[in-house]
Amino acid sequence: MKYIIHTEGLHCGHCDAAVETELMKVAGVTDADADHEVNVVEVEAANEIDPASLSAAVEVAGFKTVSIEAA
Repeated sequence: MKYIIHTEGLHCGHCDAAVETELMKVAGVTDADADHEVNVVEVEAANEIDPASLSAAVEVAGFKTVSIEAA
């Protein structure tokens, strides 16, 4: 399953890495790819994940979740 997370506050590659690291800690996440140029994170998961868990991981990394879409 794929999720698209729209964020605020990603400014550089370090920001991308911080978000990716936290998202990879969420059970079921198999890949996370953040792009600070468009403030979007693409997440691959083995199964359905509660969007609140994804949002919480983004916030732990220090950024804001604007929206999450299942793709």
